[in-house]
Amino acid sequence: MIIERRDGTAIGIEAKSAASVGPSDFRGLTRVRDALGQRFKAGVVLYTGANTVSFGDRLAAIPLEGLWTSRHGHIDPTVTP
Repeated sequence: MIIERRDGTAIGIEAKSAASVGPSDFRGLTRVRDALGQRFKAGVVLYTGANTVSFGDRLAAIPLEGLWTSRHGHIDPTVTP
């Protein structure tokens, strides 16, 4: 899913039913990031694993469970549990 704001900035979200992710899981988001340049703010792959993992420039894998739980009452995708 690509969500674009009126100002042209965008984020990309993919969901995987896997407990692990790798660089190949970011192919689509990488293409969108490269096509949009600085308009692309972030790309995330939601997955069933336990840790938030960076996959380079503005890309990260985030545990699906993180949508419902957090350590401090808010979700911070830059923090690795």
